[in-house]
Amino acid sequence: MKITDKQIQRMVGMVLNELEAQKIITYKAKPHDVAARAAQLVRADYQRESELDMEVNRMMDDLERQNPGEFQRYKMFPLLKKRLAKEKGIIL
Repeated sequence: MKITDKQIQRMVGMVLNELEAQKIITYKAKPHDVAARAAQLVRADYQRESELDMEVNRMMDDLERQNPGEFQRYKMFPLLKKRLAKEKGIIL
């Protein structure tokens, strides 16, 4: 999924504001620093998933070359992605 930096910042801000409003969290650092770090972690997670997608596409290209005409990408992509994510410890 494509998501912009502005959308990530807004999402993180909304989550932190809601947690603060419900008095679930208290800040040990400046709220701005916490939001920046959270946004950085979300970006890193999206990057990891993007790399996983690229790896799955490379695997599907190889499989398609080995089995021309018999390969259905739309069925295989979610299966391969789920399997690789489990092997690599990525939560989808």
